[in-house]
Amino acid sequence: MPQPTAPGGPIHRLVPSPAGRTHLVEQGRGPLVLLVHGFPEGWYAWRHQLPALADAGHRAVALDVRGYGRSSRPAAVEAYRLLDLVEDAVAVVEALGERTAVIVGHDWGAGVAATSALLRPDVFRAVGLLSVPYAPPGGPKPTDVFARMGGDEEFYVSYFQTPGRAEAEVEPDVRGWLAGFYAALSPGTMPGPDAPSPYFVTPGGTLRDRFPAGRLPDWLGERELDVFAGEFERTGCTGALNRYRAMDRDWADLADHAGAAVTQPSLFIGGGLDASLDWLADAIEAYPVTLPGLRGSHIIDGAGHFVQQERPAEVNRLLTEWLASLDR
Repeated sequence: MPQPTAPGGPIHRLVPSPAGRTHLVEQGRGPLVLLVHGFPEGWYAWRHQLPALADAGHRAVALDVRGYGRSSRPAAVEAYRLLDLVEDAVAVVEALGERTAVIVGHDWGAGVAATSALLRPDVFRAVGLLSVPYAPPGGPKPTDVFARMGGDEEFYVSYFQTPGRAEAEVEPDVRGWLAGFYAALSPGTMPGPDAPSPYFVTPGGTLRDRFPAGRLPDWLGERELDVFAGEFERTGCTGALNRYRAMDRDWADLADHAGAAVTQPSLFIGGGLDASLDWLADAIEAYPVTLPGLRGSHIIDGAGHFVQQERPAEVNRLLTEWLASLDR
């Protein structure tokens, strides 16, 4: 039987999934809100949202995406397609005895959330996206697009494609690598506008070559870093990286949905300093067409990529207000 970690606090569960099991953490009672993390994180990325949503009358559930934490980690790259992650999300809803849920995702989790809403509107009645805007399926093959970025340098998504390559950089010092990655994307520690971009790799180099050193971002303490690092030290990072390696499979899988809008009530929250908003500015401009049910698009000044951890009070307020609006 699952045991609460503290009176009234979060409860850890393992539930069946198509891959074997999904680990999740839930708190509160009420309408189900499913929280899907991004790279390189885990359920713990939602630690500030679980109690806030529970206090607002929701059953908040943060999961470890397959490949992360205590969830199953299939070996094959094709097991990390968006179609499979959508099935995992549906399986969680069913395992919790629910028929519908609101789904909210950050970073890669935003892609999982949007695709879940697109493919299973019968299950996911609303969708919230953090940091990565919705861009409908279609267009050129993703790896072709990323290969053309950066000139003589290599974009990080391309760098991640070859199995074992990024692992050889990350896994000898998981804690140090994560600290540098988080700092590179966070206000106060990210490189300045005149510094070399941390999203690109020089020939023969590594991503870590451009990470800031010696200071954690303000939102991340040593204890929090220990939690994230401890999980990746135990599991390795291949499962997490395989999400990037499955992008071309997603492109083929979702070809019949090219240009499709997500019509459920939706929300977007991004950080004003997040490079994702620059790369995907066209996607945000297209929201009247691609997210016709949009009820709010918010850019938090001075926030970076890890917006729900950097600015939890503001994100919690926006989420709870939006969730309350769904029943009006």
